[in-house]
Amino acid sequence: MTAKELINIDPEVMGGTPVFRGTRVPVQSLIDHIEGNIPIEEFLDDFPSVSRDQAVSLLEVALASIVNEAKG
Repeated sequence: MTAKELINIDPEVMGGTPVFRGTRVPVQSLIDHIEGNIPIEEFLDDFPSVSRDQAVSLLEVALASIVNEAKG
């Protein structure tokens, strides 16, 4: 999946905060859970409108972006 397939940014939804597509769940919520050492299972329990595939794919896209940027 691509970032565009995973993330929606729309001023009409959560004031333009990046959210998981098809939800009102901010992407930052997943990052906050990871920073707090909270398991992905708990994130998925807290936000049932986000699928495991969406969460894992977002992390994979983020990692690929970091690696590509590091390569220059």
